[in-house]
Amino acid sequence: MSGTPEGGPSQGGAFGRDPRPEAKADAVPPLRDIPMQPIIKPGLTGNAAVSVAVSWLAGAHVPAPARDARVLLAQALGISSGQLAAYILDPLNADAARAYDGLIKRRMQREPVSHILGQRHFMNRTFRVSSAVLDPRPETEVLVRLAKAEPYRRVLDLGLGSGAILLTLLADARGVATGVGVDTSEAVCEVAHYNAQSCGVLEAVDIFISNWFEWVEGRFDLIVSNPPYIAAAEMPELAPEVRDWEPRGALTDEGDGLGAYRAIARDLATYLEPAGRFLCEIGPTQADAVCGILEGAGLSGLEVHADLDGRDRVVLARMPA
Repeated sequence: MSGTPEGGPSQGGAFGRDPRPEAKADAVPPLRDIPMQPIIKPGLTGNAAVSVAVSWLAGAHVPAPARDARVLLAQALGISSGQLAAYILDPLNADAARAYDGLIKRRMQREPVSHILGQRHFMNRTFRVSSAVLDPRPETEVLVRLAKAEPYRRVLDLGLGSGAILLTLLADARGVATGVGVDTSEAVCEVAHYNAQSCGVLEAVDIFISNWFEWVEGRFDLIVSNPPYIAAAEMPELAPEVRDWEPRGALTDEGDGLGAYRAIARDLATYLEPAGRFLCEIGPTQADAVCGILEGAGLSGLEVHADLDGRDRVVLARMPA
């Protein structure tokens, strides 16, 4: 579902994904400019194929084309990136060349590498991702580390996405904490369910569809959320990898970027235990506004924490004891 100023969680909205530090919107080559004929020919060595790929990716304005070309070659060969050096001088057979050609053309359309690979690394774990969920990003590690700084037993993640936040918290408190994760899409919940199984915490988590708190029961000593916080007016300026490929409802509330915080804040007093903590990710200019919304909902002890680049990234608030 697409977020609205008073709407529910976005598809995949539990992820850190401020795209503004990334490349701004730039030209994506029209499909007619991506050649139908192969650009990677059988018989090229891995090095030569990478050189060809870098040239085409750079022409499509892909950031870090050399890195992406090597990662995608490893994918085409069915090996890890760490194994690539052992194969880089070997000629590509027809199957490998065809596979690599297809991957490079997908990247030329600015499809994120994580979508092409179907996975993204986050805090020493690998999570399945798809076009239904946002990629977990390094900025969100700030939220997870703050959450782990104090004990927790019962965790709620509003806007679960791939589950990177909640599942990391449960895996790092295995046998101690249990959790609930909600989102508005069956496709999102399926991705999160897979990741819960791969993280070994399936028995500790309950994953289901809910419009924020709509179908949630009980109280929690820790509630976390990374809701859609990009204002609608900012969407055209996002990098193509984000704007064109990640779920729009997980990025924006189609309003001022604060609608999700207002919707969540209304019910925090019902679901957050006395002295419980609420942590949410924010955009770099939203700290004052989000703190004001949470104070108005009766929370106290507000703290604003920056990411590694010095930008405001997480607000922490507490329910009075």
